[in-house]
Amino acid sequence: MTEWITVVSLIFFGLALIVVEIVFVPGTTLVGIFGFLVLIVGVGLSFRYFGSEAGWITVGCTSVTAGIILYYSFSSNVWGKFSLKSKIDSKVNEGELDDVKVGEEGKTISTLRPVGKAELNNKIIEVKTQGEYLESGKRVRVIKILSNQIFVEPIN
Repeated sequence: MTEWITVVSLIFFGLALIVVEIVFVPGTTLVGIFGFLVLIVGVGLSFRYFGSEAGWITVGCTSVTAGIILYYSFSSNVWGKFSLKSKIDSKVNEGELDDVKVGEEGKTISTLRPVGKAELNNKIIEVKTQGEYLESGKRVRVIKILSNQIFVEPIN
């Protein structure tokens, strides 16, 4: 009796890990490989404990069960409640570029490495340098604005 419990437990655990790999952590393959190995061990033990005939029956039942579980998982959208449905459509500095013009001056609020925050027109806006690092509190000037990116240079 304990042999059956061991075989069924290993097969169930292996199938569960494979489903977890496919649905929850796709791309990592570590969970799926471990699940497949546990599944193989469970089927292998059925051959060892119960002989060839019971082993092949176990292979067939495991294959059919795996197919049904995977089909049901994807067709019924049972995992849909676990997935992220919202998406972010906003962009950095969206709607804030209307008040900013080339040539305006301001002060860095954070260190620019090369991206950081600066105060321009009494608003805190994300700005970018052309590669140099600037410390917090430095005076900067807007040199260009390209698709929601504000480029600044230090004022000496």
